[in-house]
Amino acid sequence: MIHQIPWIYTPVRTVLAFWQQLTKTQIPELTSCSVLMRERSRVEETIYAMQRAGAGSLQVISDFDMTLSRFAHNGKRVPTTHNILDSRLLIDKDCTRKMRELLNIYYPIEIDAGRSAEEKLPLMVEWWTKVHELLIQQRIRKDMLARAVMESDAMLRDGYKVFFEHLAEHQVPLLILSAGVGDVLEEVIRQNNVFYPNVHIISNYMDFDQTGILQAFKGQLLHTFNKREGALSHAVNLQELQGRPNVLLLGDSLGDLTMADGVTDPQNVLTIGFLNDQVEERKESYVNSYDIVLVKDETLDVPNIILRYITSSSRVK
Repeated sequence: MIHQIPWIYTPVRTVLAFWQQLTKTQIPELTSCSVLMRERSRVEETIYAMQRAGAGSLQVISDFDMTLSRFAHNGKRVPTTHNILDSRLLIDKDCTRKMRELLNIYYPIEIDAGRSAEEKLPLMVEWWTKVHELLIQQRIRKDMLARAVMESDAMLRDGYKVFFEHLAEHQVPLLILSAGVGDVLEEVIRQNNVFYPNVHIISNYMDFDQTGILQAFKGQLLHTFNKREGALSHAVNLQELQGRPNVLLLGDSLGDLTMADGVTDPQNVLTIGFLNDQVEERKESYVNSYDIVLVKDETLDVPNIILRYITSSSRVK
């Protein structure tokens, strides 16, 4: 849902001229056939309002797996943070088999457009819990995580360097809210040399014993459909996010839309959803839920161009 600022002091002609300029020259990427919008004028109006407020009022909230990371490359699925743990360095063949069986059972449920979030929620808890129990049984060694990430096919979306560097340069906080494995997520970002001080991560973290062996997962389980609770419980502790009422939200599931619920007094929220697979089955629900939907787009080009505009020093006269 987009929250708008009243345009009391903005002449109508100036607004219309800006929209025309924005459409034709500023963000040509929004005219791509892979970009879907339910209400283009509302998207443009929100970008305009966020640009007027400037970088100091902005925060970015994003999912990680299949949002900041790629969904596929050369026709092959890119591993999620949980999939990266599917390595002979960390787990045995039997564990791999059981994890893939669980994926085949629960992933279709997660993306099933015909099921409600309420119906999916207990099943997602069941899935994540079973996976974590399997991983704990493997007695994973902390000192092997970096090597497992390095030897994996993990990939961030094209344009990730521009994305992370631009946010760091303008001191815009990036809150990553992930149902994946936080330790692995951090390692992926670190090995891509974009783990800047403005990056904050809320995820499922491993708890290692004194010898560096996985013994449990810390805190409350975070999954696709309880990110609202995760956002509410953690955002209040991140002082860097206070006083930033404008939000750019990136996700790849309908559950990700609740990630901004922890923002205090939001003014403008622009949501971008990556529709990675089962396009025809899910397109309608995504277009009705996200402000901008990117269909089978393995880049961060659209978020990058929007960020560049919002953080620009230019102002409409």
